[in-house]
Amino acid sequence: MTLKKLLEFVEEDSPYGDLTSEILPDVNVEAVIVAKQRGVVAGLEEVKELFEHFGAEVKLSKKDGQEVEKGDILMIVTGNVKKVLLVERVALNVIGRMSGIATKTRRIAEKVKKVNSKVRIAATRKTCPGMRLFDKKAVFVGGGEIHRYSLSDCILIKDNHLAVIPLEEAIRRAKSLSLYKKVVVEVGDAESALKAAELGADVIMFDNMDVEEIERAINELKRKGLRERVILEISGGVTEGNIVDYAKLDVDVISMGELTHSVENFDVSLEIRKVLK
Repeated sequence: MTLKKLLEFVEEDSPYGDLTSEILPDVNVEAVIVAKQRGVVAGLEEVKELFEHFGAEVKLSKKDGQEVEKGDILMIVTGNVKKVLLVERVALNVIGRMSGIATKTRRIAEKVKKVNSKVRIAATRKTCPGMRLFDKKAVFVGGGEIHRYSLSDCILIKDNHLAVIPLEEAIRRAKSLSLYKKVVVEVGDAESALKAAELGADVIMFDNMDVEEIERAINELKRKGLRERVILEISGGVTEGNIVDYAKLDVDVISMGELTHSVENFDVSLEIRKVLK
């Protein structure tokens, strides 16, 4: 599936071939992909597979998840110059986006770990269309949780579902639908959290709630002896700037759309070092 997606990207970038590279002789080259900044790299395995599909030999100098410095060589690629340049931009885009996500995830996860070692950082479905496979893996490489990969992974009852049926019926139907899928209920206040836990939700997702209201909800769950029966997740309105305040609470997961919907690209480049005879 990964290679199929990557080949779609190459086709998008060169629907009728790489016109400029047609002026080049049919020779082999040795090229390197270089980090232009410090951070956590990701996407190297995917790009290796793509270059190899086009007949190149690839030697990885770094591994996905490894911290690198500016100027570090990430991989050495040897192959036909036209094929190498055909793949170049897709390769750099994939590494750049995935490494940007991994770098941010690692930075935030380390901040959180300093104040609460049990809290996990998770991605959401706020990914770039067509890039979810890569975005989610980048979060994992950076030390985060993938969370829901798709709508098929778990049952997440949100406000728009509850606009159609009441909470009790929603949970009952969800439980009857599958014995194996967790039932997550999104709540907006302490009373709703308590009710969802009493009705058998597996995960309580505090959505766009402030720290004080979440703390009140947790205290109520503890008072009723329900805290240990549920996973507690914070979602909505969480940023790198305020996540430490949320992480101090007795919760299990903090999910952030920011990990994947506002990606700061990691700067990498491909440089041809040798023309081979």
